[in-house]
Amino acid sequence: MGLVAPWFLAALAGLALPLYLHLLKRLSTTPKPWSSLMFFESRTKSSTRHRRLRYLLLLSLRLAVLLLLALAFANPFISRDAAAVASNRLVLLVVDNSFSMRAGTRLGDAKDAAMRVLAAKGAARAQVAAFGSQLRLMTQPIEDQSVLRAAVQAIQPGDGHGNFGELARAVRALAEAVHTPIELHLFSDMQRGDLAATFSDLALPSNVNLVPHAVVTKAQPNWTVESVDAPGQVWGREAKPVRVKAVIAGDGTPAARRTVSLVVNGKTTATKAVEIPANGRAAVEFPTLEVPYGFSRCEVKIDAADALAADDLRRFAVERSDPQKALLIHSYADTRSPLYIGAALSAAAQSAFLLESINVNEAADRQPSNYAFIVLSDLNSLPPLLENSLTGYVRSGGSLLVTAGTSAGSRTRIPIFDAHIVETRDYSRAPDRYMAVGSSDSSYPAVAKADGWAGVKFFYALEVDPGDARVIARLGDQTPLLLEKRIGEGRAVLLTSGLDNRTNDFPLHPAFVPFIEQTARYLAGSERQGGARPVDAYLELRNAREQAQGVEVTDPEGKHPLTLSEAASAQSFQLTEAGYYQLRLANGRQNEVGVNPDPRESNLDVIPADVLALWQGKGGTSSQEVSAPGRATTNRTPQTLWWYLVLLGLAFALGESALASRYLGTQREES
Repeated sequence: MGLVAPWFLAALAGLALPLYLHLLKRLSTTPKPWSSLMFFESRTKSSTRHRRLRYLLLLSLRLAVLLLLALAFANPFISRDAAAVASNRLVLLVVDNSFSMRAGTRLGDAKDAAMRVLAAKGAARAQVAAFGSQLRLMTQPIEDQSVLRAAVQAIQPGDGHGNFGELARAVRALAEAVHTPIELHLFSDMQRGDLAATFSDLALPSNVNLVPHAVVTKAQPNWTVESVDAPGQVWGREAKPVRVKAVIAGDGTPAARRTVSLVVNGKTTATKAVEIPANGRAAVEFPTLEVPYGFSRCEVKIDAADALAADDLRRFAVERSDPQKALLIHSYADTRSPLYIGAALSAAAQSAFLLESINVNEAADRQPSNYAFIVLSDLNSLPPLLENSLTGYVRSGGSLLVTAGTSAGSRTRIPIFDAHIVETRDYSRAPDRYMAVGSSDSSYPAVAKADGWAGVKFFYALEVDPGDARVIARLGDQTPLLLEKRIGEGRAVLLTSGLDNRTNDFPLHPAFVPFIEQTARYLAGSERQGGARPVDAYLELRNAREQAQGVEVTDPEGKHPLTLSEAASAQSFQLTEAGYYQLRLANGRQNEVGVNPDPRESNLDVIPADVLALWQGKGGTSSQEVSAPGRATTNRTPQTLWWYLVLLGLAFALGESALASRYLGTQREES
């Protein structure tokens, strides 16, 4: 028990006022007329009777009213167990089920502690939630113990990365909707890596009281496969060896020797031993990765023998397929672009494409549908039959790259792309004798990985009317340089300069190789989205032109998580579980990815007690105030009593008025 404003107790001195008034009333006399006092005998009369208090009940009520008024202003309070406070308080139980809670018995201990808090909550409403990368409400605010206990038991271990900043954001949103005091019980391993980037992101509203329940109190040593560097796709039976590199990390671990294995489709194909320094990292490389045609599920594993066995492997998927064929049609005079394009594809794409280079007169007997994409380089004109054939190829879903070069300068339009040529730009006659790229769209793959073509000099280009085409890059004078246009179901890309070293020096720059590689993958529709992804990443399922095509996703448990409507319209899909996902994308291609937990979840270091106290809003809180593992903390909450005192004082005041009217309404003569 305590008083918020004890100085108001000085008003208790006012209790003397009713006593004084009662005594003063008794000592007062009323003079009466009398004829003569000569026959009265003079004597002394005692005044004790005059000092005796009358109307004791009335006096008591008056004293009680003043006493209660003074106590109400002093604001007394009592400390009660928060779990037993009345039902206007919401008890929110959040059980951490992020990936690190798989270590040992952490999740089971957290659920046991939640059960104990539920048993002691009293009549308050409660709500159960699971927390991994996001807060997931398991129940509505209810009092039913059986439903709440069942919700706690239903929480399963997850693979997401915990983020206390996201938890605080969700609780802030919940507090705005609830408008009642919230008692937030957090059952977690209090992993240091789950803290938000800034402490302001952890701020909780004033009506939220955080009660942490730590299931562990100190960090545990843990080894893990931190990362794997492996190709997502290989082509044919190439002679070039495919290497796999992995990094093995130890957090809080002593120096140790670990065995690392490479597993392909459940079979161990290579094993190496690696020395890992204390609390350090070591790299290991497997020189050869042999996979069959199709998709292969691969893993790098270690023999860690620690508390968190789930992070002792890292998954990735590899697809082996035959190289795709590409066709380059060029003019007789153009002998340089086939050389540069062929060399760039060979160096960057690792034999992903077989480039067939022919001149325009040899293209009549080629079937365009046999090629993943077609390049037209420096062509003055196209035979009508070939132009019609290529236009039909693009309209039916094919892809085309047109490089204007200098030959197209004598024409008024770009074939197939159908862009009007406004004029030619010969920058070799300009003061600087060249023009650099002025602006570019960094979201376009061919531009993003080519570093925006920094330092490339363009000596010649065509100014065209973009029309409804998308302009990807412009020169410094705003001349469109790279454009893309949708033609039917296909797409065409136009470069208004050339791919030789006469119209520009682009082929002599390092940016040329990634530009050719990304353009080829983009046009062929074979841009592999990676053989490995982290949990909670999003995978693109379709692009803007594939809205009417369905997709299919199979999760690691063999289930189909998309509904029929989602399969017909979903643009992307979130990978929420660790394991292998199989996908049939909207463009008809098959894909498979290995999904792994965030490496930050493998560091089992805990939040320091002083940081946790700051989060609770208790800057001076000692470590003993945080609950021990598996044990609920008793949280004492002050409950004020002033309102009850005011109500009681009002009742006494009404009683005093009634008695005063009864006793003092008519003055009586004393006997």
